Amino acid sequence: MNRVVELFKEELGGNLVGIYLHGSLAMGCFNPDTSDVDLLLVVRDKLTREQMRRLAKNIINLHDTMPNQQGLELSLVLESSLQNFVYPPPFEFHYSAFHRERYLTDNEYVCGGFEDADLAAHYTVIYHRGIALYGKPVREVFDLIDRQYYIQAIVQDVEGAVQDITNSPMYYYAEPVPSAVLSEGGRGVLQKKKAVNGACTHSPPSIVP
Repeated sequence: MNRVVELFKEELGGNLVGIYLHGSLAMGCFNPDTSDVDLLLVVRDKLTREQMRRLAKNIINLHDTMPNQQGLELSLVLESSLQNFVYPPPFEFHYSAFHRERYLTDNEYVCGGFEDADLAAHYTVIYHRGIALYGKPVREVFDLIDRQYYIQAIVQDVEGAVQDITNSPMYYYAEPVPSAVLSEGGRGVLQKKKAVNGACTHSPPSIVP
């Protein structure tokens, strides 16, 4: 992860508040064949379009050298959007393997300036289980958001589960379910393996992977 951190420190300089790891790598269930490395970047000020394009180019170069097949997935948000939370949360820039080809072939393309309900789930996971790779400690940057927004984000993410779970059971057990399940009393996010075991126990045998 040192190369990842150095890239963003170099690109964002003093504007960078912190780099936060979440998802499977932070929660101990990383699979290099199927998992991406999930990051949340927090900055003080907006980036120019030119800065975002350069950032995308450098992320692609790094992505292509990473040992896991899915490379990086990250969103970049303003610190002020965390201090004044709204749902769905806005983001300034986004990169993932899904957008890689578009970034490569369209010199004008930037994924950013939109809202993403999933960020409410990411913020919750970071608050409970995230790792600060650089910058301010997690709980100096992230507040515990209202549980209703966390649940809404998860529900939205799995709206297609009824149709798709029989075709791709491992996605729905290994990705949204662990994020959705709270520990007893709703005070934390379960480690993925525990959440999957719980989900399998209470699911019909026909859809359990």
